[in-house]
Amino acid sequence: MSTYLGLDIGTSSVKAVLIGEGEVMIATASASLEVTRPHAGWSEQDGDSWIAATQSAIDQLKASHPVELSAVAGIGLSGQMHGATLLDKADKPLRPAILWNDVRSAAECAELEARCPSLRSIAGNIAMPGFTAPKLAWVKKHEPDIFARTAKVLLPKDYVRLWLTGEYVSDMSDAAGTLWLDVGKRAWSPDLLAATDLTLDHMPGLVEGTEVSGSLRTELVSRWGIAKAPVVAGGGGDNAASAVGMGAVKPGAAFASLGTSGVLFVSNARFSPNTEGAVHAFCHAVPGTWHQMGVILSATDSLQWLSHLLATPAPELTRGLDPKPTQPSSLFFLPYLSGERTPHNDAAARGAFVGLAHTSDRSEMTLAVLEGVAFAFRDCLRVLNDAGTDMTRAFAVGGGSRSEAWLQIMAAVLDRPLDITAEGDFGGGFGAARLGRIAATGDDPLSTLTAPPIARTVEPDTSLVAAYAERYAKYRALYPAIKAALA
Repeated sequence: MSTYLGLDIGTSSVKAVLIGEGEVMIATASASLEVTRPHAGWSEQDGDSWIAATQSAIDQLKASHPVELSAVAGIGLSGQMHGATLLDKADKPLRPAILWNDVRSAAECAELEARCPSLRSIAGNIAMPGFTAPKLAWVKKHEPDIFARTAKVLLPKDYVRLWLTGEYVSDMSDAAGTLWLDVGKRAWSPDLLAATDLTLDHMPGLVEGTEVSGSLRTELVSRWGIAKAPVVAGGGGDNAASAVGMGAVKPGAAFASLGTSGVLFVSNARFSPNTEGAVHAFCHAVPGTWHQMGVILSATDSLQWLSHLLATPAPELTRGLDPKPTQPSSLFFLPYLSGERTPHNDAAARGAFVGLAHTSDRSEMTLAVLEGVAFAFRDCLRVLNDAGTDMTRAFAVGGGSRSEAWLQIMAAVLDRPLDITAEGDFGGGFGAARLGRIAATGDDPLSTLTAPPIARTVEPDTSLVAAYAERYAKYRALYPAIKAALA
């Protein structure tokens, strides 16, 4: 019996997921990571801490499930996207990695787009500080000695891959988040690289997420008592790997993630950018497939903000609501507490309550926050529609999906059924393990990456759909009005 290992290189931890035949979960292990913030807007991590955490997580599996770990035939990788890991000629990090949520390179974004006017059409995305290329432009400007000594630029999971296999490789989905990839052609773009004074020599090789990128080094095979050196799959960026875990790989398959931030993810058969609507258009982790994402910055974070403001735990706030709301709130809430990506691409956007009265209470404000986040997801769906993409239904995942009221609101606002999975972990680590399986077996991705069992479906309440459509039209009018008032 073969087993498969998924490694999810996150921001706060590394998670290892071990699955067996039939993709049955055998065990998980994790090790925590630290983020440093030397200055306002900076976010960095020690690249070698990813290796230490990965080693620790797999060591835990060796201690708890040595027999099952010895049968690993394929390893897959999922990773936090966009992080810039700069290596010298000896493969040593030249500085801490600059992470996805670091915003120091805002000025460099405009400079890159001016230097390469075709950037958006090639990369399928707007230059934002979160992406990798502006970070390198910042390093060149502010740390020229380090830039001059940079031999390779790797994404976080690919630095771990280098340790696992000795190979410089990335996959298409993660590489699409650098702003150096020609996303339609699934190849590095010399023009985009030149805009940051880099060449193909600085980049790793590229494989599809389901393909073999190398094999586990002999030293590590021995350390973990594995019978035969397993192959290591290309893997995927965290959202693409999560989609693989959810089986969202065929065109139109979708999920709505109500986490700290919010993601509306839809798989596509073709490259379909909509940069005007700040849609992210990336390669998927499955060959010949792309995906689009609408991203909102404060989903459950909006509820946590209200929880802090009212000194009331978030679960208590939502428990006070009717689990099946019968009418919209009389208030509007704009969830732009830290700016917004889709559809506004406006870092200066800020949140607002509109319509407050003497009678406004905690429940009304809570309901308005849930609705405001749902309207932000509707914004994402609207600009995806503008790019020619639709979805007939979506899985609802993330912490916010545990609130029945929020699910009911989301289904009515989107006017789409929301599927809730049976209990289980179908995230990036599981998706990575699935990619490891395909790399080892050669199984067909589209036929074997099935969706998890559906526990239930939340159908849109027809009486609410019309009411929320009317409210959404008014919600859309608020952002430009408030932006103009605060200019």
